[in-house]
Amino acid sequence: MTARTRRVLAPLSELRRSFRRATLGADARAGVVLGVESVPDGLASGLLAGVNPVAGLYSYLFGMVGGALFTGTAFMAVQSTGAMAIVVADVDLASRSDPERSLYTLALLTGVVMIVAGAARLGRLLRFVSTPVMTGFITAVGVNIVLGQLGNFTGYEAPGDGRVSRTVQLLLTIDRIDFASTLVGAVTVALILALQRTRLRSLGLVVAVAAGSGLGVLFGGLGLPVQRLADIVDVPRSLPLPVLPAFAEIPGLLVPALSLAFVGLVQGAGVSAGVPNPDGRRPDASQDFLGQGAGNLASGLFQGMPVGGSMSASSLIAAAGARTRLALLVAGVVMAVVILLLGGVIGYVAMPALAGLLIVVGAGSVRPRQVISVARTGAVQATVMGTTFVLTLIVPLQYAVLVGVGLSVVLHVVRQSSGLRMRQLHLADGNRMRETPPPAVVPGGQVVVLQPYGSIFFASAPALEDQLPDVTEASVGSAVILRMRGADDAGATFIDVLTRYSAALRHAGSRLILVTDSPRIRRQLRVTGALRVLGEENLYQGGEWVGRTLQRAHRDALAWVQERHGTDAPDA
Repeated sequence: MTARTRRVLAPLSELRRSFRRATLGADARAGVVLGVESVPDGLASGLLAGVNPVAGLYSYLFGMVGGALFTGTAFMAVQSTGAMAIVVADVDLASRSDPERSLYTLALLTGVVMIVAGAARLGRLLRFVSTPVMTGFITAVGVNIVLGQLGNFTGYEAPGDGRVSRTVQLLLTIDRIDFASTLVGAVTVALILALQRTRLRSLGLVVAVAAGSGLGVLFGGLGLPVQRLADIVDVPRSLPLPVLPAFAEIPGLLVPALSLAFVGLVQGAGVSAGVPNPDGRRPDASQDFLGQGAGNLASGLFQGMPVGGSMSASSLIAAAGARTRLALLVAGVVMAVVILLLGGVIGYVAMPALAGLLIVVGAGSVRPRQVISVARTGAVQATVMGTTFVLTLIVPLQYAVLVGVGLSVVLHVVRQSSGLRMRQLHLADGNRMRETPPPAVVPGGQVVVLQPYGSIFFASAPALEDQLPDVTEASVGSAVILRMRGADDAGATFIDVLTRYSAALRHAGSRLILVTDSPRIRRQLRVTGALRVLGEENLYQGGEWVGRTLQRAHRDALAWVQERHGTDAPDA
């Protein structure tokens, strides 16, 4: 067995070691808490996605079990999240020939994308997703969740093309809301907020939804009907059979699958950072990708919707005292028992009660302190956050996600390119060096040693060119040494800058000397022909001794300048 295979199968080995008397009781108790809480949460997730709520229930069950077998983070609960449900809602599966199979196909395709990303070890790429983008995205998702549930909450679905438009119409026709439905939703929200501060904590969600649904049944007996889950879908009393994907729908679902994979993986990275492994082992982001992919394959195969790492569920099972990943499997068993034994009771869950649960979840994901913190970091970050927020509100989420990725890349490039800084080095006796700002102009008959700090790539090349001292008619018989230690890739744009600057110095009767420890940069200079312009004698290859090559280049430059002028050549 190869090392890579052992790494992929390590969670299964860890699971086999979990069946111990010392931890079994704690895992069982934590699993019961998460399993019971996940029943109303799963139904609400399906409702939020605009699909059969039972699909949300199945995704919680099978996604959690499938993910628990392979994630690198032991307590990562792979379930549908609010952000992923909103993406599913924006895909408009109802317009397809077979909406239900299209949903299962979307989950399977999302799983394939996640597994490919994990196999390619792409976990390290998550660092390119900036905090402003994710803050704007998550904040807008929270607002979208709240706005999207106002129809179920009030019993009146206002007309309109989007959530914002429907909310405006609802406010303009507020007299059309249903009193009984609104009261059921309001009571559910009040109970959730109150019970979460008691010893019930997350189980208070179950109690609140049950109480709200009971109030709905009471209103129905008084001639004020409140919509129930059984009114819109047949709640099964059995577990689902496997289904095959709708292969013809795959091309049209590829972009949504990529967006869902991105959202799920980024949220999963938050889980691995916020819910550490009990043994202190650092989670492997790429292994988490594989686990979330396995959860999606299981969910799609058994008629569920796309899933990803859920921070709320992962935090819940850790807080409930779980000791190993076995607790997640116990939670899956508890959900299966509830479906088999209480399927008929589930049908009495009131839709306004589920909407109230989702409104609390959506409002809780909006973090004003985080928004204010990002806004205070600078105009660029605030603009990126605001742009992502607005786009997420007004365009389908699968496209807003891709735009957010692009904004993250642009923000990264802007930061790196603007972060380049040039300093002048003054070499003193005893191999000491002093740094000062570089001169504005290359002085005549002197040696100038320059050190750029920051990333050397195409976007930072103009910044470096702007910070190089100007070459004038007075810049005669000088040597400019450019030290590029630590840079491993110059690139064509940067090499063009070096070529132009070398030619300008040569025209003024001076020279450019390049000191680098990178064989790759030397090879790039040779294959592009830039070394012919620079001159072989002006390229110094550094080694393991820091500063030794620079000292040698400095001595040679002083001798060259002295020879040109016939006097001792000072440093600039």
